[in-house]
Amino acid sequence: MSDQEREYTVIFQPSGRRGKIRGGGSVLEAARSLGVEIEAICGEKKTCGKCKVQVMEGFFEKFGVESSMAHLSDWTKDEDRLLSTAERENHIRLSCLSKVKGDLLLFVPEEARGGKQVVRKKAGKLKYPADPDLRIYYIEMNAPTLHDPEDDFLRVKQALKDAHNAEANRIDLFCLRQMGDTLRAAKWKVTVWLWKDEIVRVVPGKVERHYGIAVDIGTTTVAAYLTDMENGRSVATDSKMNPQVRFGEDVMSRITYAMQNPGKGLQQMHEAIIGALNEIVGNLCDEHKLTRDDILEMVLVCNTAMHHILLKLNPEHVGVAPFPTAMAPAVDIKARDLGININASGNIHVLANEAGFVGADNCGVLIAEEPYNSEEDVLIIDIGTNGELLCGSKKLGVVSCSVATGPALEGAQIKFGMRAAPGAIEKVEIDQETLEPRFKVIGKADWHTHIEDVDAKGICGSGIIDVVAEMFRTGIVDKGGRFVKEAPTRRLRRDETTGQAEYVLAYEPETSIGKDIVVTQGDVRAIQLAVGSIYAGAVIMMRHLGIQKLDKVVLAGAFGSHLNPFSCAIIGMFPDVPIAQIISVGNAAGDGARLCLVNKSKRIEANKMARTVKYLELTVFADFERVFMKAMQFPHMEDPFPNWKHVIDEIPNWKKIAKEKKTADTPANP
Repeated sequence: MSDQEREYTVIFQPSGRRGKIRGGGSVLEAARSLGVEIEAICGEKKTCGKCKVQVMEGFFEKFGVESSMAHLSDWTKDEDRLLSTAERENHIRLSCLSKVKGDLLLFVPEEARGGKQVVRKKAGKLKYPADPDLRIYYIEMNAPTLHDPEDDFLRVKQALKDAHNAEANRIDLFCLRQMGDTLRAAKWKVTVWLWKDEIVRVVPGKVERHYGIAVDIGTTTVAAYLTDMENGRSVATDSKMNPQVRFGEDVMSRITYAMQNPGKGLQQMHEAIIGALNEIVGNLCDEHKLTRDDILEMVLVCNTAMHHILLKLNPEHVGVAPFPTAMAPAVDIKARDLGININASGNIHVLANEAGFVGADNCGVLIAEEPYNSEEDVLIIDIGTNGELLCGSKKLGVVSCSVATGPALEGAQIKFGMRAAPGAIEKVEIDQETLEPRFKVIGKADWHTHIEDVDAKGICGSGIIDVVAEMFRTGIVDKGGRFVKEAPTRRLRRDETTGQAEYVLAYEPETSIGKDIVVTQGDVRAIQLAVGSIYAGAVIMMRHLGIQKLDKVVLAGAFGSHLNPFSCAIIGMFPDVPIAQIISVGNAAGDGARLCLVNKSKRIEANKMARTVKYLELTVFADFERVFMKAMQFPHMEDPFPNWKHVIDEIPNWKKIAKEKKTADTPANP
């Protein structure tokens, strides 16, 4: 059988789009057929060199594919002309010139992406005043003389004490090497940066403001906040896709990659995230006309796998029972030791991990939302590629757990799933009478009205939650998540190849990918698994604390903040609460990082509370599987939802309606 007669699995990261592609066509053609935009500004005339893809080498267990440069057509003379030797060595190919000859996992570099990911992690308002470990002080001193030959360090130390009552007992070596020349060039009038009791920078003259950066390193996205250290205000935000997605979409995939590629895999993923951090630092500094030396502190939050990869610690042990971390407490590391390009004397503070799969990012959520100070019984759900849950109150204490929501909630594992980029359907409503949908597409100002203006490419996480909830509300799927074939809509059909039921959300003229966008039975199942795991985790935590009924549910995270509370509630993502008590708080992990950047008391509190919260390992509960299976039904197999009864009672039973209509239309026997 020739290549042209075979079909191969082609996966594009970071969009997560994948599909079966017939051999012999170009990678660019494959990308277009799967709704992946790659820059090709020369119109495939082999002149621009923009349509780059990186071929990931090796076997990727998560996807079940062996990807290799050998699975593409031979290197061309045009690629010799348009790509550098370093790019060739890094497995970069031009998608317009590369023909598919086998299974492929491809990473599209950010500069080659036609539709950039929309990373929606805005900074929230901080509840505490700025009181950072990093301070700046302006001092003036007398120059040394034969009668006063005190050394430079002691002279600066005494000036800080006399002018500001600030204690300086140490000085960073890199700072010390430059300080003598700086003091003399500035005629002994300088601004000093003091981190706790260590002098870390000395510059000529008087500096009024100084900045730090807080970073939330997510499995999928990295968001950074340039922050004024004097008032805690976020002055700029920059974000990008986590480049580690090329090694796997979720933490277990990346841990597996490290295990299957000893030494090399960890090094590759470590270099990828350090490179991303340095790029973000450069962007923020350039935007505000700062130098990298102007940044002397960063606070980072991340899950435990990202934590270990960031610090180049073997993540293998986090991935197997009993899931121990290499280090739980917070750490302070010199920027130069991590290769992060801020001031070499600067400090990198990484918040504490709570447990094996509840990391520093959840610690950020913890101190931002403070459930341990709440008079109400609250459930906090930080939803991303993985789900971390916190539950409790001031009276009962707080417990945490981690649930495997899977990449489905971020658009992966969904037939037409994609991440939140322009062209993604992000909101869906279905008319209960006609069963016709309307939807909103990222990048479009309003709900779609004119077919020619829609240009949908796929469905992101919030959109898939909406459409599943709407299909349940309108009776298109039943309580068990099965499509109801009797539902009176032309949009319900069966796939000609698989025979699987599917609902057409957008017909081909409404899309930019040349095909209908559908929601399949498999898509509904993927959402049931994700929602069921969150609900089961919540139930076990509530049971552990003796909570019968929640007072409030908080949806955290960039993804959580864009979910429709009604959609989440009606499919049973969490136990019953009134809609007014379902609150979105945005990127609480990032807000927690900013708090710890500008307030030293919150930093101490974070380390303490991470050790106080009790982690529940759900797999040790004998009935977890049973609780989980019951939670997969909409909204639940058994648990009551009194706040949503009026909605559930109005769901049409199309099977019953069709049966009654058939009976009414059948003539009576003579």
